[in-house]
Amino acid sequence: MSKIDEIRELIMKGKGKQIAAAVEEAIKAGEDANKLLNEGMIGAMDEIGAKFTEGKIFVPEMLVSAKAMKKGVEALKPHLSSDAAAGLGTVVIGTVLGDLHDIGKNLVAMMLESAGFEVIDLGVDVSPEKYLETAKANPNTKIICCSALLTTTMPNIGATVKAFKDAGMNDIKIMIGGAPVTQKYCDEIGADAYTADAAAAAAKAKELVA
Repeated sequence: MSKIDEIRELIMKGKGKQIAAAVEEAIKAGEDANKLLNEGMIGAMDEIGAKFTEGKIFVPEMLVSAKAMKKGVEALKPHLSSDAAAGLGTVVIGTVLGDLHDIGKNLVAMMLESAGFEVIDLGVDVSPEKYLETAKANPNTKIICCSALLTTTMPNIGATVKAFKDAGMNDIKIMIGGAPVTQKYCDEIGADAYTADAAAAAAKAKELVA
């Protein structure tokens, strides 16, 4: 088995404790850091995302793989060129104003990191102004992700979309999600994408920046 396949396998199985040592070993053996990232790690998470979408695995398995991936990326970062480390661009994510739920949002953030994005997680109760400020302060921002778990806080997703349109920042894509959120609502408020789960969010984000 090649070192890349070995790393891919460790992430698929969620072996977080073994991944850093395997990365160091692969680098010492002369493996290319960018290949380890793209083919080994991101490739593994693409497969995990597909399995989740097909109902072959569930949130706990996806979570342990995403955590293993995160540890692998930390071990790999010193060996990556700055271009590769920048990956697909920056995603700013948060749960909207008035909403304190973050489990789904945290999983989406991990899946986005696993897909090769730099993620800025603003946490919960995030105002439209905070999203805007953060996007302006980080010129590589490609996507804003807004999550809501309460129907009462959904209007704050719409307010965030409006804030970006009013600011003329139409080149930044806005993705939305959360239990009460639907494609219909996404169309109504003029957001760029809605996804129902974390695996779909990572795949859609890659599509949006392609």
